[in-house]
Amino acid sequence: MATAAYLDVTRRHDFVLLFDVADGNPNGDPDAGNLPRVDPETMQGLVTDVAIKRKVRDWVDLARGDEGRFKIYIQSGSEALNAKHRRAYVDLGITSTGAKQSRDEVDRARAWMCENFFDIRVFGAVMTTGVNCGQVRGPVQLTFARSIDPVVPLDLSITRVAVTREEDARVVVSESGSDAEGGKQTEMGRKALVPYGLYRAHGFFNPHFAQRTGVTEEDLGLFWQALQQMWDVDRSSSRGLMACRGLYVFTHENPLGNAPAHALFERIHVPPLGSGAAPRSFRDYRVEIDEAGLPEGITLTRLVG
Repeated sequence: MATAAYLDVTRRHDFVLLFDVADGNPNGDPDAGNLPRVDPETMQGLVTDVAIKRKVRDWVDLARGDEGRFKIYIQSGSEALNAKHRRAYVDLGITSTGAKQSRDEVDRARAWMCENFFDIRVFGAVMTTGVNCGQVRGPVQLTFARSIDPVVPLDLSITRVAVTREEDARVVVSESGSDAEGGKQTEMGRKALVPYGLYRAHGFFNPHFAQRTGVTEEDLGLFWQALQQMWDVDRSSSRGLMACRGLYVFTHENPLGNAPAHALFERIHVPPLGSGAAPRSFRDYRVEIDEAGLPEGITLTRLVG
């Protein structure tokens, strides 16, 4: 049975990802009080590639993380990274450390890490900290996502009918007994969000790097699946309602490519609503897909949209 074009790890893939958020914060900026990230000149919303990859990692961990080849390297609340590096050395029986590590030992440790961690195979990693497992340049690279239209970040006040500290809840009565102070009943908080934003990101799959890291058809299929489904396992009150609205994969017959990526991306066009518009749902937009006259050797697969 022939491999579907978009799953072929020997071919180059360029893809467009569309996702949206309603009444949520898709990616807070710690330098701006966790307000949604924006381009200050255009006020278009931004979501970092790191935030998108975090969602991919979390979904893969939930879906396949109990299997040996699909462990996640960059993961919160887990063991330190150097401890993971040390596992490679222990499993391979390598005892040398620091400057005594040979190039061959580092290469073997790097291959072990690629074999055992999905996100290293796919995204790459720098593993030269302490216990040296080398560096890996991953075959999948992503850009920042940018909203089609400007967004309006909101910073809303919220109240909580519970008090954190005992002294704030305590009522202090004057000596005469006529006056009382304290006894706080509520506390104030903040919630940041955008009312609505449709975001667009671009991605690239390099088959030459995939060969070096050992990415398989199963890995690539899992990545496409994650981009579609990861939003449903990342729900939180701060995220609002997020969903994948489009995933379009351009596949090249030639591993080096049959057409420039930017020319292919221009075939997926989402016209901005323009000045004065206030989009509030995906239905406000129209996705235009130009499939006519694709360059020779290019296949377009619509996974979503």
